[in-house]
Amino acid sequence: MMRIPDAEHDDLHLGDRALIVCDIDEVVLEFVAPFQAYLIHNGYELRPRSFRLTGNVFALEDGSETAQAEVDRLLEAFFAEQDGWQTPVEAAADSLARLADRADVVFLTAMPPRHRAIRRELLSRHGFDYPMIATEAAKGPAVRALHGERKHPLAFIDDIFINLHSVRAHVSQTLLINLMANESFRALAPHPGEGVEIATGWAHAETLISAHLDRPAA
Repeated sequence: MMRIPDAEHDDLHLGDRALIVCDIDEVVLEFVAPFQAYLIHNGYELRPRSFRLTGNVFALEDGSETAQAEVDRLLEAFFAEQDGWQTPVEAAADSLARLADRADVVFLTAMPPRHRAIRRELLSRHGFDYPMIATEAAKGPAVRALHGERKHPLAFIDDIFINLHSVRAHVSQTLLINLMANESFRALAPHPGEGVEIATGWAHAETLISAHLDRPAA
């Protein structure tokens, strides 16, 4: 079994074939909408005015902006209870199941590793039975450690451009796909930059990945 530095993960055994590395929040599990509901349940609200959480969370009682430390606390509490709030992104399970016939699929989430067990159970509950890596470190080195010097096609899907750029810096031949389920936050997101495909949903992402897998090896 391979080991990924600075991470906690399931057993990782890759076959002699292509690899798809996939983020979780806003890619295969809804995050923004469930977190909005969680905040309201706890006396806060998320007002999507910019592409971030801090500065956009307000107390329902008096309308005051919520400080960074309190946003962090709420996010930590949400992850501890994620199995009661998060639901699958539309078409994600079916698209990944079809792609898994042609490639290995591995989840790479920026969630704190201490919540790995609860997320693992949540993913399996919804049919996402692919190995998962949880790390708060940069994603590029993790994907590099996972893929190594293999010549097989590699695709990486994430909603955050920093993560896409990190992977590009460490594994240059990767197909990079920006996908975000929540339309309100997607509209506020900065452009992910040149060399990154912007998927409108899982049907589009599946088409992009399938075409990448069809290309002859360099």
